[in-house]
Amino acid sequence: MNHIVPLLLLLASQAIAAPLSGGMAPYPPQMKGARVETYKTVGDTQLNLYIFAPAAASNAPAIVFFFGGAWIFGSPQQFEEQCRHFAERGMVAITVDYRVKTRQNAKPVQCVADARSAIRWVRANAAKLGIDPNRIAAGGGSAGGHLAAATAFIKDFDEPKEDKSISATPNALVLFNPGLVLAPLDGNNFGGSGKRATEERFGTKPENISPAHHIYKGAPPTIIFHGKADTTVPYVTVEAFTAEMIKAGNRCELVGFDGEQHGFFNSEPFLTQTLKAADKFLASIGWLKEPAE
Repeated sequence: MNHIVPLLLLLASQAIAAPLSGGMAPYPPQMKGARVETYKTVGDTQLNLYIFAPAAASNAPAIVFFFGGAWIFGSPQQFEEQCRHFAERGMVAITVDYRVKTRQNAKPVQCVADARSAIRWVRANAAKLGIDPNRIAAGGGSAGGHLAAATAFIKDFDEPKEDKSISATPNALVLFNPGLVLAPLDGNNFGGSGKRATEERFGTKPENISPAHHIYKGAPPTIIFHGKADTTVPYVTVEAFTAEMIKAGNRCELVGFDGEQHGFFNSEPFLTQTLKAADKFLASIGWLKEPAE
């Protein structure tokens, strides 16, 4: 634990030099067959959802994805393949646009607000979308994995005019090399390496949007896919998060991949491997039929 480097600093310092998972996907996204809906408008910015649904979806489980890119750049198209896969499996699969630094000069706290808005919009429109409002998973990679987790754990930054009677909390989490520890945890100062993780940079104190700092009993069941050789989001951070989740009595499965770096899940054979494992996880909570081997 004492050697964990806060993810927040790592994402900020490495994002410009080497794009994180999702950073190179096309923008604006062009995904054939996707239905487009606007879930939120902020000033002149229209934020869209890209929806892949099985034919005549009715009371189906759903999964909502958030792209990676250090909260600085990225495209919803990063998760097109995952969306097509889950739509074929009978889910309504959605990939979300949200504000980022390079397009709207957004800070991570605003990204969190957008992510929560997206989940709330999906639940509010569940009947129109053919979705079971009690079976909505949030997923994402890297900074998008952070946002997916934030929809479950960070509840202080919702848009003030939204209907808070509609929950923005997902019912399950499917996370790919996510950022979950954004500040010192359990009294560890991490060698003082979080000095650049400032309130000004992120729009709030890092711990305020750090999922590991807001774990509670009864949190959504979670699966995490992570490369053990990840130097951008160290594996030890997701180990720490998983330990805290289990300590609180929650289900949290960590699937580590030996020798793999950040963003490994975007390419084969890991794209298929992670999707098969996600299928089994979702089957285990009763959302899908057990996948064929």
